[in-house]
Amino acid sequence: MAAETKLPVAYDHFAEGESPEPPFLVFRYPSADNFAADGTAYFKRNRLDFELYTDEKSPDTEAAVEAVLDSHGIFYARSEVWIPSEKLYEVLYQMEV
Repeated sequence: MAAETKLPVAYDHFAEGESPEPPFLVFRYPSADNFAADGTAYFKRNRLDFELYTDEKSPDTEAAVEAVLDSHGIFYARSEVWIPSEKLYEVLYQMEV
């Protein structure tokens, strides 16, 4: 799904010195919230984070990422922060899959 955004993408992070020019996307599975029944993981549910990094506000890039998520019928929460030390915007999309 991340590849469908047509942005450079990596799991968790790019290797030091190999980060592409923005915009780029990082994804990870930071936690799971499984439903247990009879001592087993009856229904597995993972949290998935997409982190979109841009050097300037980019509504078009955000819309492209959101279009991919929408095309897969995924409900997501969205937040945004400026990271001064990196001089990058991070738009975080959190969802459960």
